[in-house]
Amino acid sequence: MINTVIFDMDGLLVDSEPLWGVAMREVFSTVGVSLSPELTHLTTGLRTKEVVSYWHNYFKWNSKSAEQVTTEIIDSVTHKILHEGQGMEGLHYILDFFRSRGFGIGLASSSPMSLIQSVLSHLDIRSSFDAVVSAEFEPYGKPHPAVYLACAGELNANPLNCLAFEDSVTGMIAAKAARMKVVVVPEAHKRTEPKFVLADMKLDSLLQFGDEQLELLRK
Repeated sequence: MINTVIFDMDGLLVDSEPLWGVAMREVFSTVGVSLSPELTHLTTGLRTKEVVSYWHNYFKWNSKSAEQVTTEIIDSVTHKILHEGQGMEGLHYILDFFRSRGFGIGLASSSPMSLIQSVLSHLDIRSSFDAVVSAEFEPYGKPHPAVYLACAGELNANPLNCLAFEDSVTGMIAAKAARMKVVVVPEAHKRTEPKFVLADMKLDSLLQFGDEQLELLRK
């Protein structure tokens, strides 16, 4: 019986993926690295330090440490979200939908906790969650299931009774590896990604989820 729902954050609840892209390209340019939007999409869903490590190993700059670049990206995207970030279509609808049906509600994000808390405050949705977990504190980030399993633990929920909402392939794999049912709501330009066939359900908007979809997932 599905009685718990766990959400990703970036690109699912807050329209932050474009802002992450801009922040990364701006900061990487300070070390002589030019990242196209196509290249930034390659690391969607990973923790920031893993993104920086990935490109540092590839481009091998030495003007700044990977740690400094990571900090600058997080600071930049936090600033951008607080000034420009908007909730995704259906944000309040989907939270109210599950709250009104007595679900435990969690958040499992690859973003650092400082950014998560800033986003929750900015969107005024902190009280909607019974548990908030960052992969920052896990030994492995997505696509490893650690952050989803940790969130289920915080909610005292069996992963088999959990439904996860994701927007990326990396996050979908993490949730599936945790043995959860997964609904993906990809960005428009990613909806034809063949790997999303692994999801239990694919939607174009959070607004498309309702009692009918929930019952299909419970069968």
